[in-house]
Amino acid sequence: MLLAELEVRHSRSIAPTRRVALGSHWLPVEPAPGFGGILIAGVVAAHVDGLDDDLLDDLLELIDDLEPGTRIAQPRLRHRFQTDVHGLARSRHRLVGDGEAMRLDLQVPAPPVPQLLGALYAASALAVEAREPVFDLVRRAARWDGGVDSELIAYLTGGGDTRPRNWRTFPTDERWARQLLGFGPGTGLPRDAVQRRFRTLVRHAHPDHGAAADGAGQRIVELTEARRILLG
Repeated sequence: MLLAELEVRHSRSIAPTRRVALGSHWLPVEPAPGFGGILIAGVVAAHVDGLDDDLLDDLLELIDDLEPGTRIAQPRLRHRFQTDVHGLARSRHRLVGDGEAMRLDLQVPAPPVPQLLGALYAASALAVEAREPVFDLVRRAARWDGGVDSELIAYLTGGGDTRPRNWRTFPTDERWARQLLGFGPGTGLPRDAVQRRFRTLVRHAHPDHGAAADGAGQRIVELTEARRILLG
C-alpha cells in the first residue's frame, strides 16, 4: 500500500547547469509528521552521507531557513530551485505499507544533493502547523549513519532503542550549547554574538582552513545544533 510519494526533478549528469524542482508528490502529514514526514526524513537520512563535508553546514543552515518560511536566495548547495520541470531527470521515492510494517522504496542510485534539496523544499511547502514536527524529524534524520532499512524506520518513528550508529544524540541543554560555543553560564546572549562565535568556530573546524578532515563534518553539525539551541 502506498503511504507517501515524492518525485524529485533534477539536472541530468551531463547537463552544464545544476537545477532541482519538485515533481508530483503526495505527502500526508496528519497527524504530523505523518507518513509524508517519515518519507521526507527517510530521503534525507538515505542521502546525507553522500554530501560533501563543505556542504554540510549549508544544508543545516538551509533547514533552519526553510522551517519558518524564510525567502530563500538561490542557488543553495550549488543548485538552483525552480518550478519548471522541463528537461529534468526524475527520481521517485515512496513510503510503502507492508502489512503492519513500513518500508522505504527509494530510487537508487540518485545524486544526493538534489534528493536532499527536493525533500527539504517539499517540507517547506507543507502547511505551517506541520512544518515544526516534520523539520524536527528531518534534523533527526540528518544524524543517521546507517542503512535504509527497518532500523531507520524504527529510528524515525521512535520505536525500539535504535540510535544513530556514529552520530552524537544531541542534548537540548542550553548549558551544553553554551559550553560548546565557548560562552559561560548566564541569562541571555545577543543573537549577533552567537552568530559571530558560530561562524568563527565553523571556519576553524573546516578542513579548508587547516582543520583535520576526520570528524570535521560531525564537529560542524554539533556547532550548528548548539547555535540552534541558543537562538531558539
